[in-house]
Amino acid sequence: MEASGVPVGLAVAGANRNDFKLVAETLQSLPVPRPEARAEAPQHLCLDKGYDFEEVRAVAAASGFVTHIRSRGEQMEAQAHQPGQKARRWVVERTQSWMNRFRSLLIRWAKKAENYLGLLHFVCGLIAYRAAGLFG
Repeated sequence: MEASGVPVGLAVAGANRNDFKLVAETLQSLPVPRPEARAEAPQHLCLDKGYDFEEVRAVAAASGFVTHIRSRGEQMEAQAHQPGQKARRWVVERTQSWMNRFRSLLIRWAKKAENYLGLLHFVCGLIAYRAAGLFG
């Protein structure tokens, strides 16, 4: 997701698959071509502690991203040093909450992954439309 919470890439897998194993597939699914990363304007990838694996760092580096991954226990240390600072995670949580309001996504009724992915794309389009402020 980008800074305003608009989903930019999707990967569909079973609930029993770890998120970090879908990083490569998700980065490859970006529909809009990314600009080339330059030294003066690097591209950043912020992830939570669920992605704290060398495999993720290697995939992100191969894709041209500078990774910012919270290590286990690092968030508690950061909160101790900077009290009152709010986490940026709420943007992701808000977008996932919007997606869960579509019952067909929350409870997966589609048997085919292609149908479910199509519905995900539709919902992400609606979220992007809403984030742009084009409807209430």
